[in-house]
Amino acid sequence: MTLKVSDIGEKELINYILSKSNHIIPDDCAISKFSNFDLISTCDMLIQSKHFPKNMSYFQMGFKAVTVNVSDLASMGASPLGFLLAIGLPKDLEYDSFKEIISGVLNACKYYNIPLIGGDTNESSEIIICGTALGLNDKPLMKDTYNDGDLICLSGSIGLAALGFNLDGDNIYTDKALNPKARLKEGIIIKKAGATSSTDITDGLASELYGMKKDDFGFMIYEDKLEISDEFKKIASNLNLDYLDLVLHVGEDFELVFTMDKNISLDIDYIVIGEVNKSGKVEITLSNGDVKEMDKRGYNHYVS
Repeated sequence: MTLKVSDIGEKELINYILSKSNHIIPDDCAISKFSNFDLISTCDMLIQSKHFPKNMSYFQMGFKAVTVNVSDLASMGASPLGFLLAIGLPKDLEYDSFKEIISGVLNACKYYNIPLIGGDTNESSEIIICGTALGLNDKPLMKDTYNDGDLICLSGSIGLAALGFNLDGDNIYTDKALNPKARLKEGIIIKKAGATSSTDITDGLASELYGMKKDDFGFMIYEDKLEISDEFKKIASNLNLDYLDLVLHVGEDFELVFTMDKNISLDIDYIVIGEVNKSGKVEITLSNGDVKEMDKRGYNHYVS
C-alpha cells in the first residue's frame, strides 16, 4: 500500500521536515539573529475550500490571512515588522472581489500596525493566500519553557469560532468565526510580565497542549475553569454537537494558551484553566470529577 499525505496528517508531515533540517526551530516562528534583536518570521497558507467558511466575505478572507500570521508573532511576544503577501487567484475572479481581498489585507495590516512590504500573485484554481509575517523580539516566548507548577492560562474564551462555523446570522459565535483577531497586544504584555511559555490556538486546545509537551511534564485542565456558558452547551446540543469537542479539538479562536508562575500578575483579562505537572499526560478533570486523558486530535488540513 502506498502512503498518501492524507494518511500521515499535517503534524507528522511537519515533523518529517524538521527531522531533515538542522536549522528549523520546532516552534510557532523561526528565530534569526538580527542586530541586537531576534528576527521572528512565520508563514501560513490559506486555501479557499479548506480555511474560509462559505459565508466569509472576500474582505474577511484578506483580513484573516494577515491575522493567522500575526497570531504566530503574538504567541512569541514579538513586535510586528512587515508582512509579505503571495496570492493565487482564479482567472475568472471578478476584479472587484480581488480589490475586496486586498482591502481586507490592508485593513488588517493597519489594525496590527504591520506594513505590507511585498509579495507575489499567480493563477490558481481557487483562492490561495500565503502570508509571511516578520517581527522583532528579544528573548522570544517558546512553547516548552514552562516549569512544574506553572499556571496554564488562556487570553480569552475558546470554542466560539468552532460553534460559529455551524451557525448562520449575526451573533458572537459567527463573528468569532468570520472575524478572528490575533492577540498581539496580549502576547507582548505576557512576555514582558514574565510568562514562561506560549502558543496560539489554531488547531484546538488539546492539539496545542500536545505540541507544547516535553519530557515527563504534563498538563491538567479543568472543565469548570474553561468558562463554557449554558447557552453554548444548549446551542451545541441543538445541533447534535459535543460542546467539549468544539472547545478542545477544533480551534480557529486565535487565543493564546500560555504558562506563568503563580506569583505573576497581568494587566489584561485572562483565564486560568489548569497547571503544569510531572504526570507525563495531557489530562482534563471533567465537571463530574472524572479525570480523562485528552485525545490528541485537532484540525487536520489534509482531511476533507
